[in-house]
Amino acid sequence: MAAPTAMEHEAKASEDSVSYVQKSSRVLLHRGGPSRARCEMFGKGADGRNRVVILCLGLLDVVLLVAAVALGIAFTQRPDTKSQPAAAHLIAELDHLFGNHSDAMEAMQEAVNMLNRETRSHKKLKVKVKEQKSANDVYQRQLERFRRERKILQFNVSALEGSCGKCNKGWIFFNSSCYYFSYSNSSASRKDWMDSRNDCINRGADLVVIDHQKEQSYISQIIESLRTYHFEVNGLWIGVTYKKTEGTWIWINNVTEAEQRYWMPGEPNNSQGQHCGATVYSSTQPWETRFGDHCDSHFHWICEMLPKF
Repeated sequence: MAAPTAMEHEAKASEDSVSYVQKSSRVLLHRGGPSRARCEMFGKGADGRNRVVILCLGLLDVVLLVAAVALGIAFTQRPDTKSQPAAAHLIAELDHLFGNHSDAMEAMQEAVNMLNRETRSHKKLKVKVKEQKSANDVYQRQLERFRRERKILQFNVSALEGSCGKCNKGWIFFNSSCYYFSYSNSSASRKDWMDSRNDCINRGADLVVIDHQKEQSYISQIIESLRTYHFEVNGLWIGVTYKKTEGTWIWINNVTEAEQRYWMPGEPNNSQGQHCGATVYSSTQPWETRFGDHCDSHFHWICEMLPKF
């Protein structure tokens, strides 16, 4: 018997081409094949690469389908019953490839869906972490404020206890001196530098002379505590002025001001007629609190006197 010719094989394959085209629409799942493992590996990549792989697999599906149709047409034009086994084997191989391909497509889509779910979950977690951090920052600021206020209250209590029987009512004792802050008295109005000093003199005192570091720190803390419970303070007169004839700042006890570190940045400014000294609380620079201003400006003031023993 003569061997089947190539034309006869093509004819046999064409007879089954219709059934193959119909079979190719089925989704066959080949769970254990190597294609599945490769798809799982790709599923772990970026979402952009997953789309590229899906597109390539789709194009492969189209190519396989076109090849199957072409083979079917070729075998239809050259019928030969002897080529049926070879054609059937070819159809089975193509069907197997389609099955693996469908399985890979399904696995890839499942991996993409899982990646999308994990991405959304990660975004939600980041939002929660950010919210928790913001809440924690607020709590930390509140805690710091409470600690500062507690320290100030303890400081004031100690000062009041120490001043009992030593300073007049409304005055505060500290380090062998009594201090009067005019804005602690709600009825006191602001005055210029000279009228402020006259008020201190009428009380048996004078404007404060800040001549050591502990006194500088103490006055800043008292200003902060009174400012918290009363109102905002723009400045308080202190006992230092600029002597143009001497070209320097002099305290009312005739001591030359030598502590530049206690002045605010750019101060003292002697060129604009700001010849009277004042102080104010600064949360950012608690040591740099002094500044010069025009002597006819209106501020509250600080008096200082020796205690009564």
